[in-house]
Amino acid sequence: MSTRTQNMTADELLRLPGDDGRHELIRGELRTMTPAGNSHGRIAMRVASPLFQHVEERGLGVVYAAETGFILARNPDTVRAPDVAFVSRERLEEVGETEGYWPGAPDLAVEVVSPGDTYAEVESKVAEWLRAGSRMVIVVDPSNLVVKVHRSPAEVETLTEADEIEGSDVVPGWRMPVRRLFA
Repeated sequence: MSTRTQNMTADELLRLPGDDGRHELIRGELRTMTPAGNSHGRIAMRVASPLFQHVEERGLGVVYAAETGFILARNPDTVRAPDVAFVSRERLEEVGETEGYWPGAPDLAVEVVSPGDTYAEVESKVAEWLRAGSRMVIVVDPSNLVVKVHRSPAEVETLTEADEIEGSDVVPGWRMPVRRLFA
């Protein structure tokens, strides 16, 4: 991941001209990343598609595609974009129609680890999601064929291909075999 430093706000980030880059804002600092690779995109879709279908059929809320921005902090602003996100119907109704980035963390954030990601970067993102109010963060690690489900900094479940991801109270009724992510 390359980093370009430029102090800015979430509103300024939203108005950036398109340049084919992926951007996030971390405490006012613009981060520019290369586009995701083939495996990353395929795995993100393998999570997003069944999650979307489950949520839509039950009217549970909204599933967001990769690169949808969520404002996690203000002054200085932090805007993160998970690979897949879910916001519950209750929170959607509470916030109402929103232009620009979603004001707050999603209930569920999914991150797919890319070959260039460091352990520290991934852990930092997980911590930010949880601090900002995400109730579940799923980290898919293709190189080790595992999924880590974070509900708090202390509550982390490691799943292998023999296990199943469960949405439990965050996405009621959603279940997905881990092996389907890596097939």
